[in-house]
Amino acid sequence: MLKHLYDQSIKPARVVILGALGFVGSTVTERLKLDGVPTLALGRQDVDLIAEDAGAKLAKLLKAEDSLLVISAQAPVKDNSMLEKNIRMMSSVCDALGKVTPAHVVYVSSDAVYADSMKALNETSCAQPGSLHGVMHLVREVMLKNACVCPLAFIRPTLIYGVNDPHNGYGPNRFRRLAADGKSIVLFGEGEEQRDHVLVDDVADLIVRMLTHQSHGVLNAATGVVTSFKDIAEMVLAHFDNPPVIQGSPRQGEMPHNGYRAFDPAITQTAFPDFEYTPLAEGIARTLKGLQDNYQNG
Repeated sequence: MLKHLYDQSIKPARVVILGALGFVGSTVTERLKLDGVPTLALGRQDVDLIAEDAGAKLAKLLKAEDSLLVISAQAPVKDNSMLEKNIRMMSSVCDALGKVTPAHVVYVSSDAVYADSMKALNETSCAQPGSLHGVMHLVREVMLKNACVCPLAFIRPTLIYGVNDPHNGYGPNRFRRLAADGKSIVLFGEGEEQRDHVLVDDVADLIVRMLTHQSHGVLNAATGVVTSFKDIAEMVLAHFDNPPVIQGSPRQGEMPHNGYRAFDPAITQTAFPDFEYTPLAEGIARTLKGLQDNYQNG
């Protein structure tokens, strides 16, 4: 459940952003600047959270009136070494919080913290991750709960897509890259898995709302609509004059999440009644247009 300290939107004195150069971080930073919110955008070159002195260095940058947005992570977590590094990063953040108490903390977590379910997940669903990536985020949430004495909020996005995505994850991001290169889209199996995808702009919008309302609690960032990967591929190809083919392939192993991972967005609707998630087809169209505009503008 998500609750607000402020019923009306109030600009934070300043937002300190850890992971400001990443996919989500850069989108949030741009949005905050457009809204006239003072920001301190920090990347690894500013504070290396794995370094021994990271906690002390971050503490010197933090002020009591700041809101701290924690996005920085090495992800997705694929092995124990990456898990340990991510925990070390959060340990540095907690060290800083032990020295300086900010006004508000928001952590960008992941829906990977939830156990698989054939029912729609919500913010009270069982947090029992089946992957190291999910374990990482859940451990970091617990670390922050123990370290924070100020309002603390977690946002748990599902699969994110958008214009400046640096990854090549299976789904909208990979499919539009393949189509742009004229290469066939090869599905896992027949692409029958049903997943929820959320536009990065929507995730950024929700984060900004949480910051300006000084929210505390948990919020999932998921549209409530699941779509098969085959249908997603067809949505992408609809924007190409000479689209490549879509091919199935023999599946290696079981379908992730039993082929189904749905969400109930009721808490989002309650917390922010005027917010609407971007439908997937519209989000894909906006992403492709954004990429085209970026190309034309050099």
